[in-house]
Amino acid sequence: MRIIDLINKNSVKLNLVSKDKSNVVDELVDLVNNSGNLNNKKEYKEAILAREELSTTAIGEGVAIPHAKNKAVNKACLAAGISKEGIDYEAFDDSLSHLFFMIAAPDGANNTHLEVLSRLSTILMDENFRNDLINASSIDEFLNLINKKEKEKFPEEEEAKEVVVEDKKSDLPTILAVTACPTGIAHTFMAAESLSQKAANKGISIKVETNGSAGIKNALTKEEIENATCIIVAADKNVEMNRFNGKKVIITKVADGIHKADELIDKAVKGDVEIFCGSKGNNTEESSNEKESIGRQFYKHLMNGVSHMLPFVVGGGILIALAFLFDDYTINPAKFGMNTPLAAFFKTIGGQAFGFMLPVLAGYIAMSIADRPGLAVGFVGGVIASAGYTFSNLMHYDAKTAISAGFLGALLAGFVGGYLVLLLKKLFSYLPNSLEGIKPVLLFPVFGILLIGLIMISLNPIVGSINTSLNNFLASMSGTSKILLGTVLGGMMAIDMGGPFNKAAYVFGTAQLTVVNAGPEQFAIMAAVMIGGMVPPLAIALATTFFKNRFSESERKSGIVNYIMGLSFITEGAIPFAAADPLHVIPACVVGSGLAGALSMTFGCGLRAPHGGIFVLPTIINPLMYLVALVVGSVVGAILLAILKKPLDKVK
Repeated sequence: MRIIDLINKNSVKLNLVSKDKSNVVDELVDLVNNSGNLNNKKEYKEAILAREELSTTAIGEGVAIPHAKNKAVNKACLAAGISKEGIDYEAFDDSLSHLFFMIAAPDGANNTHLEVLSRLSTILMDENFRNDLINASSIDEFLNLINKKEKEKFPEEEEAKEVVVEDKKSDLPTILAVTACPTGIAHTFMAAESLSQKAANKGISIKVETNGSAGIKNALTKEEIENATCIIVAADKNVEMNRFNGKKVIITKVADGIHKADELIDKAVKGDVEIFCGSKGNNTEESSNEKESIGRQFYKHLMNGVSHMLPFVVGGGILIALAFLFDDYTINPAKFGMNTPLAAFFKTIGGQAFGFMLPVLAGYIAMSIADRPGLAVGFVGGVIASAGYTFSNLMHYDAKTAISAGFLGALLAGFVGGYLVLLLKKLFSYLPNSLEGIKPVLLFPVFGILLIGLIMISLNPIVGSINTSLNNFLASMSGTSKILLGTVLGGMMAIDMGGPFNKAAYVFGTAQLTVVNAGPEQFAIMAAVMIGGMVPPLAIALATTFFKNRFSESERKSGIVNYIMGLSFITEGAIPFAAADPLHVIPACVVGSGLAGALSMTFGCGLRAPHGGIFVLPTIINPLMYLVALVVGSVVGAILLAILKKPLDKVK
């Protein structure tokens, strides 16, 4: 049994604070407990102390390996600690101990603890190896040193593993991958296709799991994970990571899965990759967050909320738009959307679905941060933000007069709720293990919901005022400023075609639809956003049709599909072309989208639905001119693309 398979990242400490034997035992037992493999920490500690009474487990040369085989252990595991100053562990050679490995083995017939003890004693005979471990600058480096040493010392295991893989596991993929984007539509599957194609070109077997909007497809099995040489995780939202514990894992953006598939495959094959160490009780990539910037962490948490929010936004928003389509404004302008039975049906159902938008956004942001316990806390915070509860209106609440904190409030509730639960987890970690079972069902929800309620009710007046000021500012925009806003939003939709800029503009547009009594100003913003996202695929489709000598045969065939993608408001259809020639494609698309957004604003177009493309054209305010703006933007983008791209020497 390999040492690296038994040790958990949470069970390693590079700077033990203990100064004597008694305290270091306590500290190491806590590290073992961090692995989650003990059912009774006190009983396990007693077993360790009983073993020490027989004779010291300090083997000399600055190493101590306390161990115990006991029913308090659920699964064999290992903890490690370093004391640079050294601790008197009663070694037979009177040396101070610097390296500590504590072994925990379950009660039974096997002799796991003896096997591990023998293995550790063998590799720790190397003085240089011991010094490298003591001077390791990070836990990852510490674990990689052990993994490397085991491979060097026991090469027959690697050879045997290769034989088994070759003889019995030849049908299993060499490399595994997981792809996921916030919306789970285009980028997820484009990254999967790119990785699959590049691997096939290199003669490498690969299996790619997609975490799409319809759920997980082509899920990786336990056997495949165990036998894979490396796993590529190209994701912009959290995916289940603990299943990869102990495996070589490359963690990167979903965009890299599309644009840098070659590099990722080569890196995975070479195997020069760090070993992933998951964290106890968490299915997200918490351990990798340490290496990510604050901005990227914020983006991933936000996009996790947005991806779960979108079905409510799109489904509810389109039904609301249909309500206006089937209603008669002249019956009662004040009740437009509810004047006829059919309109009232669509408006009611759509409104209920749309009403979940902000709570779901906040709930899943919090869940992305704090795992499952964060969901309820964030959800409740989102409801309070959306409703606009304050201490002054609690006893006499009136939804018509309450000032909602809106999208900004829900955003704040999600992040505050998530980190609030992380704080509660830290505080409650000091409780006895016997109370572990009641934390997720009692302590986290009760204290979390109570605290998020107090926080959001306190902050709602401030955030609500900011939200109201923003809406008033948008309502006051006219003329040049309004056109400029349409240009910026339209252009943002084409800059990265589904990436952060695109999503920022889209989220801003959909947020305007949640404004109480949203009017022409809010609808105009959503119209500019959607038209900006429709132009890039259409511009490329037109260019491949009318300027064929700029594109290869395969590109011309792919270009036809972009007519459908563009008309359906799926901007990601343009990504393969942008990835292949970004310096020419992206500027042309940005100009076309910006122009379309500006024209949409100029013509006074408005959109009550957050999606739908050409299929919701009848529900658009001033639909004919909206179509004109779309055509003009697409044609200009196509012509500019033809000018920027040089003709191919020979059309293939």
